[in-house]
Formats: sequence, structure tokens, C-alpha cells
Amino acid sequence: AADTAEASDVVVTGTRAGERKAIEEKRTADNFVDAIFANDVGKLPDQNVAEAVRRIPGLSVANDQGEGRYVIVRGINPDLVNVTLNGMTLPAPEPEGRQVKLDDIPSALINAVVVTKSLTADQDANAIGGSVDIRTLSAFDRNKPYFADARVAYGWSKLNGKHPYEGDVQVGGLFGPDGQFGAVLSVNYSKRPIESENFQGSTNYRAPTAANGFVVPDQYGLRDYNLTRTRKGAVLNLDWRPSDTTKIFLRGTYSAFDDNETRDQFIIDNQSAFTNQTATTGTFRGRGSVRVRRRQESDNTKSVQGGGEFAVGPGQLAISGGYARAQKRDPLRSEYNFRTGGTALTVNYDVSDAPYDFVPSTNLAQTAYTLNSVNYDRRLAVERLAQGRVDYTIPVAFGSGGSSVKIGAKYLDRHKTNNRDYETYSLTSGRSFTLANVSYLGDTSFYGGDYSFGPRIGYDTAEAFLAANPRTVTLNAAGSVNNSLANDYDVKERIIAGYAMATLKFANLTLVPGVRVEHTRDRSQAKLITATTSASSGFNSFGSKQYTDVFPGLNARYDVGDDLVLRAAVTTAIGRPNYAQLAPFVSVDATTSPVSVAQGNPDLKPYKALNFDGAIEYYLPGQGLISLGGFYKKLDDPIYQQVLLGQTGSFAGQSLTNASVSTPLNIDKAKVYGIEVNLQTRFTFLPSPLDGFGVSANYTRI
Repeated sequence: AADTAEASDVVVTGTRAGERKAIEEKRTADNFVDAIFANDVGKLPDQNVAEAVRRIPGLSVANDQGEGRYVIVRGINPDLVNVTLNGMTLPAPEPEGRQVKLDDIPSALINAVVVTKSLTADQDANAIGGSVDIRTLSAFDRNKPYFADARVAYGWSKLNGKHPYEGDVQVGGLFGPDGQFGAVLSVNYSKRPIESENFQGSTNYRAPTAANGFVVPDQYGLRDYNLTRTRKGAVLNLDWRPSDTTKIFLRGTYSAFDDNETRDQFIIDNQSAFTNQTATTGTFRGRGSVRVRRRQESDNTKSVQGGGEFAVGPGQLAISGGYARAQKRDPLRSEYNFRTGGTALTVNYDVSDAPYDFVPSTNLAQTAYTLNSVNYDRRLAVERLAQGRVDYTIPVAFGSGGSSVKIGAKYLDRHKTNNRDYETYSLTSGRSFTLANVSYLGDTSFYGGDYSFGPRIGYDTAEAFLAANPRTVTLNAAGSVNNSLANDYDVKERIIAGYAMATLKFANLTLVPGVRVEHTRDRSQAKLITATTSASSGFNSFGSKQYTDVFPGLNARYDVGDDLVLRAAVTTAIGRPNYAQLAPFVSVDATTSPVSVAQGNPDLKPYKALNFDGAIEYYLPGQGLISLGGFYKKLDDPIYQQVLLGQTGSFAGQSLTNASVSTPLNIDKAKVYGIEVNLQTRFTFLPSPLDGFGVSANYTRI
């Protein structure tokens, strides 16, 4: 007789499993929460975390070259969205703001992303838009002796004919006599060559008095981007759970993003009055510019976090601490700019229908484009975060059972630095350097054949020309020093927070009241340009500020039945100014007309927000959901950029007349409100196999 074997269980998982977990996370939450889980993140064609979370109601992303980069929650600026990794605050590699670049993090490394739209007191208050927690996989999430996953993706881009590819591997499992130890290692690598063709106008328009009463764009430009983006990432999670009440963990993450880019530009600037004009057509004389920019960008984020949970007395104690470092380095960011005289081009335009037509009536010789400037720009921005927190939860005999009280504290030490080295050169008097010396034709058909690009600058040819003829250009010493030092700053921010909250359960009603107190201390320093400033000058402008804020809040949930949930919340939050806004710098750009001045403001107040949320959620049979929600945010002291024209005075050691001065300032009030509609359902009413199909859709109006 043949041997018989007992078949083991076969578990099939897919998108449905991730959707089920996400719906359950939302269903059981006591506040306003949305989520996506691994089957939704890693198993759909998402390049990064930003692209994965945009499927969540109320969320959108800011794109760069067709890829998601920053997450926008309910229309709120990404600087006002708190991003955490396994509950630990993440640093921001960008030099100007607090927004965390989510395109640096490959989606394949992530187990879940949970978005909180109404804060509880145990969460950082610096989250007017909301809080986004990125969670990596623990071996106890899979609960298997071992597991291994691998994925390879390969593609083809029609525009450049090149092949993007990606691969990731994840291995892990439980081990030890009782399976009390767990380990997971995930690694990812991707390379994506990108080409994009852009037609871009200016956001400025000619004044109606200068355009015969018609609205006409001030600038027209073609941009051709050729770039390669490389991503690398790794996650290592170690866990030890010797008992049901004791958990100890150590987590490490690394993500890197490299972007090598060449950008070719052809730009026409309107420089004169109009002739032959109608409401949509006309003629003007303008300046033509041909530019090329070569840029290398290298970002990386590293973090390590450790902690544990322990039974202490009647409650559960949680302790964690971590260190994270984010860096953005631009070792090369250089640009050549050749341009004609101010009114050398005669241009006929037609804006009656897209794509708009801007057609020079004659093509100028390449010798008409003379070198205007050569710029070399190198930047390094670093943010370091050290943090620790302690939380203690005590069950209490209150209401219908399951109630608890939670207290805790957090310390966050943030240090942000930005350093820029900038050199700008102009054509030496009496020398000749024109587009004809360095041009090549390239692909003239552009934007699907709607435009003709014309000759381009050979970047390597231009570099070789200057190496052979170094006296062709002269360093603009004042402009180089000003742009280098005015962007250097050092900002330190320390936050000490404490909170108390309760979860109170009364039959079908759950209330989560709480209060959080945060004390903030800022210290900033920058380099103020004076008559004696040189490239080696140190920090000479300083600012400091400290303040304490109290953040009360209440979340409420009422279970009408097994399938119907009503929610409401009143919460408070803060939005701290960006680092570049706090730095006490003054920068003068004499190349603009009029001369422009930009300056920081260390006395800025943070945003304050009072938030109201309400929603009704109906959970459908067979894994589905219909929900309708609304929100209203009342903002105090929002920050805006004030621009004053015609200013006269001394700025950065220079006496200026009729200058344009830009300064960040607080205004009185603002508001944001909107609605969210969400539908997730399966078509179970259809015959097999169509009953496996479903739909997930949402709509947000702000």
C-alpha cells in the first residue's frame, strides 16, 4: 500500500487580507484612524510609502517626477504632519522644513502605515494635519517558525526606452525552546531611469495695463529631465517575549535615495509691450535662455530603537528610546545659462487652447546666446534626533469594564544644521563664450511633437571648454559669499512633554479624555552678512525662544450596533515653524530686479489648532465599509511669507533702495474644513467567479 501523508494547512493571503486588517484597525480604534497593511503596501505597484498611503481617505501626496514624495493630510502642508517609525519621531533630510521625505522609504520594507487624524494625549502634539506611523514587520506578526518572501520587478519606459527594476527579500521567524525569540531581516534595492518632458509657464502674469487689458503669461519654458533614481533599504527587527506580560525589542532601519539628474531648459521671458493682440493671441519681444543643470543628490536616514513592556504593579510599563539621523547631500548642483539680449526674440503666442503656442518668428543663430552665468552649488543638511519615552497604563474598575488610565512622558532633542557652498561666475569682459561653442542638437521633437526644443548645451563639453579657457569667466565674489553663508544655520530644539489620559467604557460608549503639556526650547544661529564677512566667517547672529503649551482633547465613540459606529472628537495641536524660518539670517540677491532680500524670524510663534471631527461608519457584511465624515480646523497664528516692495535701508551690510523684502510672519487666524467619503465593498451579489471582485474608493472635499 502507498504511504499516506496528512496534508498541512495552506493559507492563501493577498490584497483581501490587508484590507481586512485595515478595516479592523479602524473599527476597533477609539479615535479617528485609517490604515493600510502589508498586502496593500508591498504587494501593489507602489514605489514608496508616500504612494502607498495616498489610497487612504483624506490623504494626497506631493509628487516629484511622477513619484510621490510628501504626504498631505486633509490639505495640510506636509511640514505640519508628524511622521513616526514604530512610534519614534523621524528626522527630515530636507534643509528648509520639517516635512519627511517618504519617497526615500521603499514600500517593500513596511508592514503597515497607520494614520491618526484625531490625536490622543499620548501622541506628539506637533501634528495639525495628523500623525503617520510607519510600522515595520515583527516576527510575531507572522507567528511562524520561519518565513521567506522575495520579489523581483522589471519594466520598460516608452519615453527613454530604458528598463527600471526592483527586488526585495524578507526572511525571519520565531526560535528558541518556546518560540520566545523573533527576528526579521528585510532588504530592498531598486533603480529607475526616468525621462520627463515639461511645458511650464510662469506663475506671474503681465499686469493688464501692460497687456492691453488681457492676461498673458510672463514666461514660457520647456524642460527636459533625464535622471536615474536608486533606492536601497534594510530593516532588522529583533524581539524577545519571555512571557505574556514582558516584551523586549531592538529595531534598526536604513534607507538611502540617490538621484542623478540632467535638466535641459529653453525659456522665453516676456520683456516688452504687446502688438497684434486679441484676447488669446498676440506678439511680444523677449529674451531667450538655454540652460543645463547637472545635479547629484544623496539622501539617507538611519535609526535605531530599543525598549520593552513590563508588568509593574497593577499596570503595564512601556519604555523606549532611540536615535535617528537624516542627511541630504548635494555634492554637485551646477548650471550653465546662455541667453540673448532683452528683446532679441520676436514671439507669436496663442493661448486659446492647450498646449499653448509660443513660436519665435525667426530662429536666432547660436552665437546670439552668450554665457550669462555658471553656478556651482554644494549642500549638506543633517538632522539628528535623540528621544526617549515612558508610558504606564493602569486598568481601573470604572464603567462597564475595560477602562484604563495612562500617564507618560517624552523627551525629544532635535538638532538641524545646513551648510551651503556656492560659487557663481559671469563672463569676463572682452571674452567670448556662446552657445555655439558647446551646443549639440539632440532630440528636437518635444512634448509629443507639439514643440521643437532646439539646440542644447553639452554639459561635459562646457566643462572642458572652461578647463581649457579658465579666464573666460570671473568669480562673483560678493554673490558667492552671500549665497553660501546666508543659507548656513544651526537650530536646536528640545521638547519635554508629559500627559495623562483615560479610556472610559460605558456599555456602547467609549470616551478618551486627556491632556498633554509640552515645553519647547529653541536656539538658532546663522551667518549675517556684513561689510567684513568672508567665506570663512562663523556664526554671528543668534536667536532663542521657549514656550509651554497645554493640549486638552476628547475622543468619543458610540457603537449603535455591531455594524454601525458614530465618532466625534475635539482636539488641539501645534505646528512649529520651519528651521529656515527660525534661523536669524538675512540674504541679498542683487541679480534680481528689484534687488530681493530674504530673512528669517526667530521670534515666530507656532501654529495653534483647535480641531473638530465627526463621522458615521457602517461596516458591511463580508469585509466592507461605508463612512461619511467631516472636520473643521481653527488655526491661530498661522505663518505666511510677507513680501514688501519698495523698501529702503541697510540689509546684510548693504544700503539698498527700492528692494523687495521677504519675511515669515504670523497672521491672526485661518480655517480648514471638509468632508470625507469612503467605500470598500466586494461584489458578493455577482455569480462566481465575478463575486471575487470589489471596489475601494474615497472622496475628500476641502
